[in-house]
Amino acid sequence: MSAALPLPDDADLKAAQGVARGICRLFARNDIWCLSEMPLRNSRRADLMGIDAKGHLIIVEIKVARADLLGDAKWTDYLDYCDRFYWGLAPQLDLSCMAEAAFMPERCGLIVADAYDAEILRPAPTVPLAAARRKVETERLARAALRRNLALLDPRIGAT
Repeated sequence: MSAALPLPDDADLKAAQGVARGICRLFARNDIWCLSEMPLRNSRRADLMGIDAKGHLIIVEIKVARADLLGDAKWTDYLDYCDRFYWGLAPQLDLSCMAEAAFMPERCGLIVADAYDAEILRPAPTVPLAAARRKVETERLARAALRRNLALLDPRIGAT
C-alpha cells in the first residue's frame, strides 16, 4: 500500500487560487477563456482548461509547492485532452527542474503567476488534437461552463 500524499494546507490552496487568477487575467487579455477544476473523461481534473480564439484547447496544471511539483506523476494524463499544455507555477518556486526531460519542455509551456498577473516564460507548442476529440472536449467544456453559470443564476436548477 502506498503512502497517501499530504493534503494541501490552506496557504497552498490560497496560493493556487491566486496563481489561477493571475493566469486567467493573462489569458483574458489574449482572448483565451477558461474554467477552473474542469473534469476530464479520464477521471482527472484540469486545474484550468480553456479555449482560444482559434478553438485550441489549453490545459494548465498549477503548482505552488516544490514537493507537489516533483511528486506529480499524473500530469501527462492531461496531454490527450488539449492542444497546448502549460505548467502554471508560483513565483517562489525554483524553476530549474522545468528544463529536465521528465517535464517535457519540448511539449509544455511555462507560466509564472501570482494573484495579480502572469507571464509566459516558455510558450506551449501546439500539438493538435484529432478533430473528433477536440469537438467532444470543446462541447464538454462549454456545457460545464454553462452549467456553472446557471448555478450562479439559480442554484436549484444548476444543481441538477
